[in-house]
Amino acid sequence: MKLLLSLTFLSCLACWIEAKQYSPCELIKIFQQKGLDQYQGVGAATWICIAKHESDYKTDAINDNGPSRDYGIFQINSRWWCDDGKTANTANGCNKPCSSFLNDDITDDIECAKRVVRDPQGLNAWVAYTKHCKGKDMSKYKC
Repeated sequence: MKLLLSLTFLSCLACWIEAKQYSPCELIKIFQQKGLDQYQGVGAATWICIAKHESDYKTDAINDNGPSRDYGIFQINSRWWCDDGKTANTANGCNKPCSSFLNDDITDDIECAKRVVRDPQGLNAWVAYTKHCKGKDMSKYKC
């Protein structure tokens, strides 16, 4: 039992140590390098808007929605896109553990976001997009 608690504490600490709050300009550069800017016709400013309103650019953000949880900078949902070991009947569309979206390396977050946007629901999968970004002026999210 003590070993389990110690391991749990250490893994939580590891997530905390690796977590980061990016600036919008840092993210735009990363999005361009990783091919997210203009992916499926979606510009970097729209992705910045989503990240702002989903996680405030924090890689360690977790939001508990009751039956599921959202993880990381894009708030990837455990019901549809990742497996957190807690959510029943997860589809795990990105074939990742949700914990992989909680560190400062957002490469896997970006790959999962690409997978989400290819889904028929597209950007509408993000509540933040429909509420704060869709049809809005994105100029304030550009560097």
